Amino acid sequence: MDMRHLGPNLTVSAQGLGCMGMSEFYGSHNDTESLRVLHRAADLGVTFFDTADMYGPHHNETLLGQFLKERTERLTIATKFGIVRDGNSYARTLDNSPAYVRAACEASLRRLGIDKIDLYYVHRVDAAQPIELVMEALAQLVEEGKIDHIGLCEVNAETLKRAHAVHPVTALQTEYSLWTRDVEREILPTCRALNIGFVAYSPLGRGYLTGHWGTQTVFETGDFRAALPRFQEENMRKNQPILDMIHKHAQALDCRPAQFALAWVMAQGEDIVPIPGTKRQTYLEENLKASALVLSQAILEDVETVLAQNPPHGDRYTAEGMKGVNR
Repeated sequence: MDMRHLGPNLTVSAQGLGCMGMSEFYGSHNDTESLRVLHRAADLGVTFFDTADMYGPHHNETLLGQFLKERTERLTIATKFGIVRDGNSYARTLDNSPAYVRAACEASLRRLGIDKIDLYYVHRVDAAQPIELVMEALAQLVEEGKIDHIGLCEVNAETLKRAHAVHPVTALQTEYSLWTRDVEREILPTCRALNIGFVAYSPLGRGYLTGHWGTQTVFETGDFRAALPRFQEENMRKNQPILDMIHKHAQALDCRPAQFALAWVMAQGEDIVPIPGTKRQTYLEENLKASALVLSQAILEDVETVLAQNPPHGDRYTAEGMKGVNR
């Protein structure tokens, strides 16, 4: 596994593993199988594992804690705070208050069973809390040795600049894929100007870009994609040209559509680390092989042409899921 750099001081595997789906949002989960996937990922050279306290809620961090007890090598763990859920309900509120920052950090440390969080993200920005105060609270945790690096999720360029002025931000995590490219306008250029790494979540479009889902797909109970605008039948039909383009190039390169979609994200810059999520070993191994794919300039230009002619249809989240996005 090749390595990439997030910011000036954090080196991680060129692909990380998003662990959210091992706990919820994508149907049922199986802890035994998830642990097998986690161990297989580490055996194959993945060093970067992404979780959050709200996945489960809390189940995902506890699962990773069990996995970490069974490993001896140094792994990089990223987790997040700021989204507060009422039990298992999808509804959420946001809390970035200094007291909550500290309480959430200490709770995550306990669940993960570690002494220091390598990369601690503000999962969503709470408009009621100035980002400067949030960063000051996080900087205090850095000084105390409870976290090593600070990250932000789904913020706009201005918030990123304000935060970075208080304490260096190591990484910005936002959705980025062949059908979600908003970050290219301001966020990616700002990250590069400030030497902030970029972590791309949902690089496979929550599975859509793998070609496994069609307009007649019936999602398993508990799969939140059933409610997402982009997964509604009409929008899936309108987005078909994007899938057709992916299949065309994947066939020419003798690879899977998922591998092509991941290779495209990785081709957008050495400072970008995708974190595709999976709870199956087959897909894990398939995804990791994407790191060896090299896309020609002609292919990249064709992708640009097709996407310019076929912008994605449908919002990426429901209104509830958009809380705190782009603040």
